Amino acid sequence: MAQAIKVAIVDDEQDMRQSISQWLALSGFQTETFPSAVDALKGIGPDYPGVVISDIRMPGMDGMDFLKKLMSLDSSLPVIMITGHGDVPMAVEAMRVGAFDFLEKPFNPDNMTNLVKKATHKRRLALDARALRKELGDGTTIMKKLIGASPVMSRLREDILDIGQSDGHALIEGETGTGKTLVAHALHAVGAKAGNKFVVVSCTDTDEDALGRRLFGPMEEGGNQPYVEEARGGTLVLEDIEALPMGLQARLLTWMNDQGAPAETRIVAICNLQEQGKTCEDCLRPDLFYRLAAMKITLPPLRQRGEDILMLFTGFADQFADEYGCAAPTVSVQEAAQLMQAPWPGNIRQLINISERAVLQSRRGTGTISSLLMNDHEEAQPVMTTEGKPLKEYVEAFERMLIDNTMRRHKGSIVGVMDELCLPRRTLNEKMAKYGLQRADYLQ
Repeated sequence: MAQAIKVAIVDDEQDMRQSISQWLALSGFQTETFPSAVDALKGIGPDYPGVVISDIRMPGMDGMDFLKKLMSLDSSLPVIMITGHGDVPMAVEAMRVGAFDFLEKPFNPDNMTNLVKKATHKRRLALDARALRKELGDGTTIMKKLIGASPVMSRLREDILDIGQSDGHALIEGETGTGKTLVAHALHAVGAKAGNKFVVVSCTDTDEDALGRRLFGPMEEGGNQPYVEEARGGTLVLEDIEALPMGLQARLLTWMNDQGAPAETRIVAICNLQEQGKTCEDCLRPDLFYRLAAMKITLPPLRQRGEDILMLFTGFADQFADEYGCAAPTVSVQEAAQLMQAPWPGNIRQLINISERAVLQSRRGTGTISSLLMNDHEEAQPVMTTEGKPLKEYVEAFERMLIDNTMRRHKGSIVGVMDELCLPRRTLNEKMAKYGLQRADYLQ
């Protein structure tokens, strides 16, 4: 679970510290106060889970020196400077150094609250992106949401790391429910723009004129910035790029060309693979398609991911069982084979739904996983498979799932697993090594 974002208040005047802290606490923020910059630096490090509000005039280390120190520790840390009357030139200099914004005394508490909301939102995005980047870059860790030990998922993670480091625009394609927006976020998180804006827009949301204004402007007075300005310096994700009208495709290409190289803002286009043999290339202008497809990722459908299906099912089922306060359903050998054989037209999204329904019906003591699969695929026989696999692969996948589930139940107790599965120690060790299972991952 993500930790709460804090607000550090740094001011040498006790009354000011307390009044700001009390107001923000009433607005739902978690605050901590420091009487000096030196004291604050003892509690604020590179990955500080929060934002900073600091007076610009303080004895000892003043606000400007404090800001420069914070920026050297973590340049993405939002710092709001409080200035007195006549300090505006100093505030402008603070913005140049890297301050998020400034408030001039006397300031409206509601304005401060709104500014803190924007700052904490930015910090949350930066910390989430940083955590995702760290997780992706760690070869010993499998990302929780890009889980999978299949060869296609290993290649996907490698592609994310490679393409994420590039400055070029990118195209992500795949069937519905395969996790394309998650991969777009991962590309942003592992790249040089991590911590900057990450803006997602659907190309099917509205009519062409309205979409054009939202993308490129001009906006009505007092309205939000157009998406290309909102995402400046970060990543702009265009979902359902195949639905973008031809006129707007031309404007998008012109805007991309005007950016030059390297691009200030990266475009990540997401395309749903079409039915009846249509592809993204069929729906886009050739010049736009080839500009985007130079960096292309194609997500694998769930039916091609082998034993990942069982790994995902048991993982989601465990999550829902915790949520509903009941035991996760037991998967039989036949049901394990049926899960791996199912065509999964809705991919991971469909698997999540099946997992939740399996937990709910298990809690009631009714129904089977087989019945859920048959309801979702009434025309398909449960023993039929869209991707032919040898029996040995199904058996090994089930065996891995069984050991994994038993290790989870016994919280890494080898003796407990040996007793339940009637396996000698040596055999259990050999099978865990074969399937890449480590006892340390189950200890609590």
